[in-house]
Amino acid sequence: MMKILIADDEAPARARLRRLVEELPDCSVVGEAANGREALQGCLDHSPTVVLLDIRMPDMDGLETARHIAGLPDGPAVVFTTAFDHYAIDAFDAHAVGYLLKPVRRERLEKALAFAARLQPVQLAEVSREAQRPDQRVNICVRRGANLHLIPVDEIKFFRADQKYITIRHQGGEDLLDEPLKDLAEEFADRFIRIHRSTLIALRFLDRMERNDEGQYEVWLKGGNEPLQVSRRHVTAVKSCLKRVT
Repeated sequence: MMKILIADDEAPARARLRRLVEELPDCSVVGEAANGREALQGCLDHSPTVVLLDIRMPDMDGLETARHIAGLPDGPAVVFTTAFDHYAIDAFDAHAVGYLLKPVRRERLEKALAFAARLQPVQLAEVSREAQRPDQRVNICVRRGANLHLIPVDEIKFFRADQKYITIRHQGGEDLLDEPLKDLAEEFADRFIRIHRSTLIALRFLDRMERNDEGQYEVWLKGGNEPLQVSRRHVTAVKSCLKRVT
């Protein structure tokens, strides 16, 4: 039995997909989601085989949601549902990403489910570029117990590597993330700066840099109550950033 999760911000679209899925043999709808956040949680709660994922949704669109889903252990396959113009459809075809053009037809749905394949990060990146969408997340997805939480990147003050995990300090507190610091540095190169081999700080929170009593450079973040160490090799870059933000 193929378990289907339907994610679309429009209730009529979800209802239509549910009716179509329920007409297919060996398929059942295990849940619905009205946005990307609900879709991610639904993946944990229902362990679907496939997510039928709308692309244009408020807050967090389907492309970003798919990136988070791709990072889940044993995550489901994703089939996009879209009303995109032909250039985006060509991109999906070229990079072997499953899609259904709205209004969805029963025969196309059946075919897409039969050939559903797990998305790879490189495929999602290519689709984002072809669809003229920045390949950068708006949120970082973290796990807290049995739940997934989305942290807006704009609220993150710094990422700090500590052995296997990354500590994320943000306006709402602190969380752990299992991603390489190098990948985060590349993805958010325009918004974060490396001050140490283990630390990235958000430019928007950068306040000042000072030397402590031992002669070591440290940065202070806006609203922060403790400094962060700056390694000697990154001092010049931090000074340059301070000139731009002040």
